[in-house]
Amino acid sequence: MNNSGRPMADTFIIERLRADSPYVTLVATWTFEAWGHLHPGQTLEKQVAFVRSECGEVGVPSVFVALENGAPVGTASLIADDMSTRPELGPWLASVFVSPDQRGRGIASQLIARVEQEVLSSGYKCGYLYTPDQQALYHRLGWRAFEEVTYLGEQVTLMVKCLSETAR
Repeated sequence: MNNSGRPMADTFIIERLRADSPYVTLVATWTFEAWGHLHPGQTLEKQVAFVRSECGEVGVPSVFVALENGAPVGTASLIADDMSTRPELGPWLASVFVSPDQRGRGIASQLIARVEQEVLSSGYKCGYLYTPDQQALYHRLGWRAFEEVTYLGEQVTLMVKCLSETAR
């Protein structure tokens, strides 16, 4: 149990999301509701199709889902390009989301660690992300801020984490 009396994050598993998974629509709904406002013209239907297209079998792209008792509680992705103004960077940790009633259990940290594993096993040296408000979480997990920019109308921090000295 954690300090709030809720079970810790070891009560869930992280799986690669498949394009034919029944959880694709829920993951797309989470990400659409959290970040859809940043993409004018985006619809939930388009987001479902996008999530489905990002469900790779290995490497980039990949979508992961945290499941507890067979129910999704969070997601995170590894994608080739998450910032159109920085095409030279990648791959990107993206769409880290934990259901509000499940936050504070370490689920996001374990999803991030799973994406980091995928970065490393895919032969990349570093991963990138941007965040408007979760710098402290990522810093605690070893990510380093390297630039502040305005992107899609938001002030965001670009962060990097290098995982291997021998990868590309």
